[in-house]
Amino acid sequence: MRADEQHSDEIDNGHEEARLLTDIIQQQRLYPVFQPIVDLCTGECLGHEALIRGPRNTPLHAPYHLFNAAIRNHLLHRLELLCRRRSLECFADQPLAGKLFLNVSASLLSTPEHQHGFTADLLQELGIPQENIVIELSEQHPFDHHGLTRSAVEHYRQMGFRIAIDDLGSGYSGLKLWSELQPDYVKIDMHFVRNIDRDSVKREFVRSICNIGHTLRCHIIAEGIETRDELHTLQEMGVRYGQGFLLGRPTQTPRLQIEPQLIRHGYLQSRAAEPGLAQADTARALVRSVPTVSPQDSLADVSEIFRALPGAASIPVVQDGEPVGVVRRAELLELFSTQYGRALYEQKPVSRLMRTDALIVASDTPLARVSRMITEQDESALLQQEMIIVQDGCYLGLASVRDLLKRITELKIRNARHSNPLTLLPGNVPINQEIDSLLQRACDFHIAYFDLNHFKPFNDCYGYSRGDQVIRRLGALLTAHADSESDFVGHIGGDDFVVLFRSRDWRARCARVISAFDQQVQSLYRASDLAAGGIWSQDRNGQAAFFPLLSLAVGVVHPDPYKCSSYHEIAELAADAKKQAKLQTGSALFLSSRRCLAHPRRDETRASA
Repeated sequence: MRADEQHSDEIDNGHEEARLLTDIIQQQRLYPVFQPIVDLCTGECLGHEALIRGPRNTPLHAPYHLFNAAIRNHLLHRLELLCRRRSLECFADQPLAGKLFLNVSASLLSTPEHQHGFTADLLQELGIPQENIVIELSEQHPFDHHGLTRSAVEHYRQMGFRIAIDDLGSGYSGLKLWSELQPDYVKIDMHFVRNIDRDSVKREFVRSICNIGHTLRCHIIAEGIETRDELHTLQEMGVRYGQGFLLGRPTQTPRLQIEPQLIRHGYLQSRAAEPGLAQADTARALVRSVPTVSPQDSLADVSEIFRALPGAASIPVVQDGEPVGVVRRAELLELFSTQYGRALYEQKPVSRLMRTDALIVASDTPLARVSRMITEQDESALLQQEMIIVQDGCYLGLASVRDLLKRITELKIRNARHSNPLTLLPGNVPINQEIDSLLQRACDFHIAYFDLNHFKPFNDCYGYSRGDQVIRRLGALLTAHADSESDFVGHIGGDDFVVLFRSRDWRARCARVISAFDQQVQSLYRASDLAAGGIWSQDRNGQAAFFPLLSLAVGVVHPDPYKCSSYHEIAELAADAKKQAKLQTGSALFLSSRRCLAHPRRDETRASA
């Protein structure tokens, strides 16, 4: 074929494509399909993403061809406004659960075709509450020359919409974009989800995203889940929401492909499999799976749940995944027991009998804190004996005061079995379990190894009773200056202690411990020894030697949770840091720059206290 003939065919094909696309837009021959977005903890549907399709049996049926044709023919924004209208109209026509995730091009805001208030006016016309819409913005499209700007996000946020960023990891700006825009939802690109159960690099990436999301109070959604192994891996890593063919395919009448109880069962299995004490010491350990109802459900529905669950005293009431109250068995029975009570009230909505005084507890709340929350309530509330456990604000399960008391008793027995008898602090077993748990969850923490300098000569000179007093005082100081909500204090044995710091002001806390120890230790010496600045005793070779006053060596390590696999590696790093601290004169803190064993030693940083 000659070049001019080929060029002529391309022109004809271009004209045909333009005619077809113009006809599609003018006659509104587009239709949306909806894909479920599922809560991976409860199996409930968070919402649906609207995806557009062109007319069947045409070259523009697939969205890739449809939108690329629109780009080539400068009709993109007309097409997108039509997509938005058709998605909202079809969403309003059928009773889909949860929120609608609506794809919007950020670059549309800066074009003449942009119609201010178009979406809000259309929602009002269709009777869709604005809070049910999540505007989903993406940087993956080549036509988004202006990118995802703060003005684009603020435009929709000020109108009352929630914001999602699509395909995190596929664009050019990644985490910088996230930190600047601080959306309500972030979607992880399916590339990082595919075969995540067999790819440690992808797991590390997703685990990092989860940690950042937790810090920024942003919900994470994993896209492209296609196998049960991928699903269970994401559940184990704490990813809250997901979508993909395994959960539900995009159709005009969407439904879940997998039963909610199977999703829930997989989540509970993954939680139970987590090692370490952190899981057992938090409200998550109390969770019992109890079905939920919505405020619009009937009291007859609640009655049937109570009939199927004779041991349940309360049923949680959940709206869009978030708990709003409970219905209590005793109150429902009292209402139905009156004359004509059942006939009058069984078709009434749950909101008629719902109570909003249930205690709502975050799943990562320490059990000691949960106990204080219970006892701080008034007596009437305490008698209700139920707690709603949430993760990131969303319903996770129900718990009772009885469960709490039983769990605390079990923990006290376990802690007594593994605690140091002198200080009653956790010993080696719980210390190692706690470290492994922090590594498993990729938590950011510092481990500080506290050791006494010249303790043996002091113990030989003053006797073991005075030596025990020193050890107890140090344990009490560490407990007093650590954050009881986030830090973990352990007693390895003898005069060796560790503190696992989650608190960010760990350095200031260590400095306060050192200062307090240096002051208190002076009261344990005789005046003559204190004036001399130390004591005479035998060294390890049996020779008389002078030893300075007791001081505190603190070796600190900031482990990399992605490169350290177990407490064995952390213990070796901490022991090395302690040795470096003991080389200093007097009480000192030494911060090691080594974050894992695999890396070569770098220059160490020292800070004398």
